[in-house]
Parts: sequence; C-alpha cells; structure tokens
Amino acid sequence: MEIIKADSSLFSAVKEITQTTISSVYPKYYPLGAVKFFKNHHNDLNIMKDIENGIVYLLREDDRFVGTVTLEDNEINRLFVLPECQHKGYGRYLLDFAENEILKTHDEIILHASLPAKKIYLKRGYTEVEYHQLETPVGDFLCFDIMRKG
Repeated sequence: MEIIKADSSLFSAVKEITQTTISSVYPKYYPLGAVKFFKNHHNDLNIMKDIENGIVYLLREDDRFVGTVTLEDNEINRLFVLPECQHKGYGRYLLDFAENEILKTHDEIILHASLPAKKIYLKRGYTEVEYHQLETPVGDFLCFDIMRKG
C-alpha cells in the first residue's frame, strides 16, 4: 500500500472513488435527496480545488487506487474507500495516515461524520461535538456529526 498526494492528472481517480462510494453506500442511510445533495457537494470543482491546494491523497494498492482522503488544516474530509475494497483495512490505513499528518502540527483532529462512518470514529476515540441536519432543496435531510479527537 502506498499513499500519494493527488495532482490534477489523478482527478478522475479521486472523483471515481468519491462518487462511486457515495452512490453505493449512502442510499442505505439517507433519502435520495440527501444523497444527491452530498454528491453535489463533492463536485468536480470542489475536488479539483482541493487537489490544486495540495490537500488530497490517494491510496494505491498494487496498480489500483482504492481510497482517498482530504486534509485541510486539522480537519479530515472526503475519506472514501471504494465499496468493493471496504473491510480490507484500507480505511483504517487512510485514517491512520490522516491522523498522523494532522497531529504533526495540531493538537486536535476534527471531522464531519456521516451516519455510515460515525460508529467507526467512535471506536477510534472521537467524540461528538455537534449534531447537524441540513435540509436539501427537495426537503430531505442530510444528518451528520462534527466529531473531535485529541
């Protein structure tokens, strides 16, 4: 396994991992309007902006990219592992990397935990700080927690 910093030539890999994971996993937890809202939040422009800012990383296993994470200051964002690659330790590897990078310069880590990931973060020692409900344009709600560790 290898984690590399994404550049513009790797935009498609970051987008594929992000959009595929949201499309596959999130409908099990959220209504369709919330899934569409979340996919739009992780649109091409936002992904490319983060890549250009040098804060996006990809996890490669052999010759395939299987996961991605974005680190902005002391926040972990956009941590996704392809659905068919989940439960193989890739998410843990990305999270270990992200936490270690942030703790080099910060005393605490912040993240926004979606319903599918909240249990994982609780097991890793994160605590809930705030609960949010965002109403989507179609009236569905996207619920998530802001969590902290450190």
